[in-house]
This record gives sequence, C-alpha cells and structure tokens, in this order.
Amino acid sequence: MNRQGFRPFRRWRESPLQRGNMKYIILDLIKEKPRYGYEIIQALEELSQGIYAPSAGAVYPTLQMLEEMGYIIGSQAEGKRVYSITQEGHQFLSDNSVHTQELKDRIKDHWDSAHVNDRRRVMNQVRELWQLIREEFPGLTPDKRLRITKILERTQSEIQKVIGKS
Repeated sequence: MNRQGFRPFRRWRESPLQRGNMKYIILDLIKEKPRYGYEIIQALEELSQGIYAPSAGAVYPTLQMLEEMGYIIGSQAEGKRVYSITQEGHQFLSDNSVHTQELKDRIKDHWDSAHVNDRRRVMNQVRELWQLIREEFPGLTPDKRLRITKILERTQSEIQKVIGKS
C-alpha cells in the first residue's frame, strides 16, 4: 500500500461527473435553456440532491472548453455571461446521445435519495472505523493488531458474500 497515495474513500467519493463527463451534462443542461455559470452549478447540485456542488474551478473551464469547441456561445445579459447551445453542440449531443443518457441514468442512480441515505450511513460507519484504527493502531500490541486484521478480513469476506463477489 502506497502511504502517500492512499485514499481509503476515493472510490466512494467519485462522482459520475468526474473524468471528463461533466461536459456532456453541462451541454445537456444548456440545451434545456440558456444558462449562466452559477445557474449551471446550482442545476448540477440539484441533480445530486445537494450532495455534490461542483466548484467554479470545475465548471468555468468546462464552459470555456465547450465554447472553444464551438458547442456553446456566451453572451452578456444583465451583467452575466449566459451560455447557449450552438448547432455544433446539438450535433455533438446527438452523436453522443447514448453516452449522455447512460451518464444521466448513472447520475440518477448514484444520487437517488434512498441510495444517498444508505450510502451516507455506511460511509459514516467506515469513516468512524478508519479513524479508530488510525488513532489507536500504532499503540496496540502485535497480538491485538493481528486480531484486528483478522476481524477486518472476515468482515471484508462477509461483505463480499453479501455483494455477491465471493
């Protein structure tokens, strides 16, 4: 295990909007109606039921990229830069409609209210366990460390059985 790069919750934190997917959803939002940057951030937060609020540092560079690609055009309205989709943007969404729909389905499933509450409960338990082990493990005897390791191995095995990955 690489201590420097170790992030125990990284996979759980991953959003369907990471890894280049945000451009599809932003473009789809702009297709619905012209929007300004903060309005896009709010719409993305609504999609995640308040769990994920992208930073301006994630949204504005994506808007700039979409504009440079010719998929949107920005114009000033009431002191705000409002973005509208272009014909090229419509074509891009049409060409990528299957991927965009799959992404929208993943977003809906990822942030479904029942899933969000269940995930939050599980992750709170995992986080508390992680903190306990991180704080107490260094001062434990080798016997206690071994016992904890075996408990965690059994727990992981049981969870894999529940999930169906055993």
